Amino acid sequence: MIITISGLPGSGTSTVSAILSRRIGVEVVSAGDIFRKMAKERGLTLEEFGASASDNEEIDREIDRFQKEIASDARSKAADVILEGRLSAWMADPDLAVFVTAPQDVRAARVSHREGIPLSDAATQIRERELCEAARYGKYYGIDVNDPGVYDLVINSGNWDQHGVARIVAAAVDAHQTHK
Repeated sequence: MIITISGLPGSGTSTVSAILSRRIGVEVVSAGDIFRKMAKERGLTLEEFGASASDNEEIDREIDRFQKEIASDARSKAADVILEGRLSAWMADPDLAVFVTAPQDVRAARVSHREGIPLSDAATQIRERELCEAARYGKYYGIDVNDPGVYDLVINSGNWDQHGVARIVAAAVDAHQTHK
């Protein structure tokens, strides 16, 4: 089964993916981890690399190709995988596509806490990242990242803690497997 978990910055996709992975025993491949690794390999901060990605289409395309390959390999081996990333649902042709969202103030507070930055800076970074990503993905692929139609399940993580969200996704996984 190929499961994708996508969401807005600070919505909790990485945390939920990790919890779900432990809960159902499926490996997580994170586009964010790939992005961080690529930044580190180039000796850049995430912000610097993010700015570079906005001018270099090949960075996004490399991450997206990797997600497609992971999904294709999993499908050919009848293996299970969780792909966590902003475009995973579009790139992987998943069996279950999940989108995690939360109110902007909740997401900004999470990013502020995680990064150790002022709340106002976190809110600004989130807005800038969302605008930049929406423009890039629209330009590269014609994707409207604000259209939830590609997802099977949309969850507001502002209403539950990360374990509650993971339980909801696990229930969807179980229901999907039972429905086969």
